[in-house]
Amino acid sequence: MADVLSGFPEWLPEEELFQRRLIDTVRQQFELHGFTPLQTRSIELATDLVGEGGDTDKEIYGVHRLAAEPTPDAKLALHFDLTVPFARYVVERRSALTFPFRRYQIQQAWRGERPQLGRYREFMQADADVIASGTMDVRFDREMVALLRTTLDVLPIPRVKLLLNNRKLLEGFYRGLGIEDIIGTLRIVDKIAKIGPKAVEERLVARGLSAHQAERCVAITTVEIRGDEDAARVKELGVEHPLLTEGLSELLFVLGAAKDAARPDSIVGALSIARGLDYYTGTVVEGVFEEHPQLSAVCSGGRYDNLASGKTKEPLPGVGVSIGISRIMGYCAHLGLLKQERPRRSPAVVYVLVHADTEREASELVARTLRRRGIAALVSDSSAAYGKQIRAANQLGVPYIWFPARGDGPHEVKDLVSAQQEPADPATWSPAPVSPS
Repeated sequence: MADVLSGFPEWLPEEELFQRRLIDTVRQQFELHGFTPLQTRSIELATDLVGEGGDTDKEIYGVHRLAAEPTPDAKLALHFDLTVPFARYVVERRSALTFPFRRYQIQQAWRGERPQLGRYREFMQADADVIASGTMDVRFDREMVALLRTTLDVLPIPRVKLLLNNRKLLEGFYRGLGIEDIIGTLRIVDKIAKIGPKAVEERLVARGLSAHQAERCVAITTVEIRGDEDAARVKELGVEHPLLTEGLSELLFVLGAAKDAARPDSIVGALSIARGLDYYTGTVVEGVFEEHPQLSAVCSGGRYDNLASGKTKEPLPGVGVSIGISRIMGYCAHLGLLKQERPRRSPAVVYVLVHADTEREASELVARTLRRRGIAALVSDSSAAYGKQIRAANQLGVPYIWFPARGDGPHEVKDLVSAQQEPADPATWSPAPVSPS
């Protein structure tokens, strides 16, 4: 047996069906909000990726043909997220697009980081972004947060709390302290949940900040904002800067998305959220399982005003959100949420029995009739005793057994969960709603 490659998840059939359910639900929500589907290539020019990923630069996978001579600097690389490729796509096809341009992508990405719970080298993301031409009002930030909130609320996963911040707020705060290395400071502060406040202060001082500056950078991360009254806590820190004021105002506006949420307390301003990717310029958001705060974020996103603008005369600001499908899968498996008494290992809703090899066509006809009506059906591979065929259906987790008619008798269908059996017509019968997972 070949060595197992860590960090490249391969799910069991019942787990893959759950993942398909997540993806289908996300796709439905994104399209309900008017986002159009898109796929971009997996391979990008390395020069388009390096410098955009912050600390991910060293994790980017280079690509070359096996027969080619390896070079120190790879010219091609696998994308580490879907935002940078999307920005490149928009720049290249700008004349053919209508702005604001809303798109969603559900695709894989790659990072060469150390595999651990919820973190993979190959992973699936579901992104939704909107890019405008020229200027983009902060209302788009609020709409994207609302879209993320709505989508998460209908997924079959633990409740997620959204944590919002604004990079302008943080940058203004740092500049008000006299700090010039904004990106370096943001990258260190972004690690506060992993390494703790003390370690963050130590790293900031080692990078050249004074003890007072480092202490203030950590102090602001303790502030949570749910409304205007909480904004005073930022002012109490004694730092002033126009960018800080602008960022705080935008954050309060975007937090207004909580007003229409099913649970208003599920969206909160958390000034500890920095987001390590360099391209964010305004709103930033992360989502964590409320009852499992020790786990890393399962979704994220933010505003980027310059990512797609470098090769165009007019700015192309954007804002987007990303749902970590693979990370959610890993966490749900870890929490035991994918285990079921009767796991679905097949998408089939009906398992059609075969009375005898000579009567297989009758079973196939039932299956064809059901499929034409959109009901997934699987014909038994065996004509063995009913008991063996039913056990096979149970092993696959198929919820219904179909007994084809014999002679003048009726067709019958059996619900394997309730054990109820009743006559049925393949041209009119419909199953009760069941979970596809």
